[in-house]
Amino acid sequence: MNIKSNCSPLDLLILNIALACIDGALACIAFSQFTRIHLRNQQTGWTRQKVLHLMVASCNLGYFIYFISTVIATCDRWTCWSHACGFVLMAFPKILFLAAFLLLLSFWVDLCHQANEEDDDEEENSSQQPLLESSKNKPGSTNTDNFWSCCSFRGIHVGGRQKFVITVVVLIFFLMLSFAVIIWIGVGKNLICSSVAARVYVDFLASAILILGGALGCYGLLLFLKLRNVRSETASSEMRKVAGLAVVSVVCFTSSAAVALLTDVPLLYDWSMENKNEAKTLVLLVFYYFIGSSVPSAFVLWAMRELPTPVTITQAQSRAVTFFCYGADGTQNPRHWVAATTSNNQVSKASPI
Repeated sequence: MNIKSNCSPLDLLILNIALACIDGALACIAFSQFTRIHLRNQQTGWTRQKVLHLMVASCNLGYFIYFISTVIATCDRWTCWSHACGFVLMAFPKILFLAAFLLLLSFWVDLCHQANEEDDDEEENSSQQPLLESSKNKPGSTNTDNFWSCCSFRGIHVGGRQKFVITVVVLIFFLMLSFAVIIWIGVGKNLICSSVAARVYVDFLASAILILGGALGCYGLLLFLKLRNVRSETASSEMRKVAGLAVVSVVCFTSSAAVALLTDVPLLYDWSMENKNEAKTLVLLVFYYFIGSSVPSAFVLWAMRELPTPVTITQAQSRAVTFFCYGADGTQNPRHWVAATTSNNQVSKASPI
């Protein structure tokens, strides 16, 4: 069978498989790390660290499915692929990717504005609690109870900024479904042009990614400046991670958004799109998918590689707290990062990375 006549060009086929392998590996790493974190400390429920690992894992799993489906659909000439099916599988992982970094931005915003909320003790404490906090564990609870505490969504507390992120992501998801319906309708003989509808959606999401990269860069700089005033090994390590993630976000998101806004690379699932320069297309695909998505995901997983400290529950109100991932030493809020904690009810404090 002639691969070139029935499928994509061989070099494009190899690139799709390579991107699928990279995203599949990142998804496996994120899911395994999520499982290790949960088994290490089951009492904390849905912490921010667990949520971000799950979001990154789901995003890369979505891209893995998309690239594998692209290879199979192109070779087998699936009828619906170049229209609604390919569009949905292309757009859904990008929404998960956007959601993960919007959550990260909301955590950084919480931390940067903590110093301005000194008089509100309740608000200050809430920003240091798990993102998704289940009801408190009771002494003597079993492992089965801990498992259902993590998997149950009853009694969950979500921060105000995180609620805003969830609302935005849900709206974008329904917007994507609306565009998918428009693209499907445009397949028939009518005035709707499917490629134009897909182009409008891709431009909108690329603009959102570009703004998100700028916001992460700005708040990363603010957090870096706050951490510079802290004299400790932990603060120096967190400072490097914050700076690195801010730079990676700005560079990678800008590259990805520029490719999406200036080229038709995100729309290559549509077979009607002409591909006159295969070498240029391969380079742009690397910039859009690998640089724009895989590299930031890998950097987040590297920054969150530290496992949480095991916690022994001695009182009903004792709990482990995380911000982005757990560090070796606890940290207070930005106004007094290095102050020692004397409360037995607080096991650890929030960390930006």
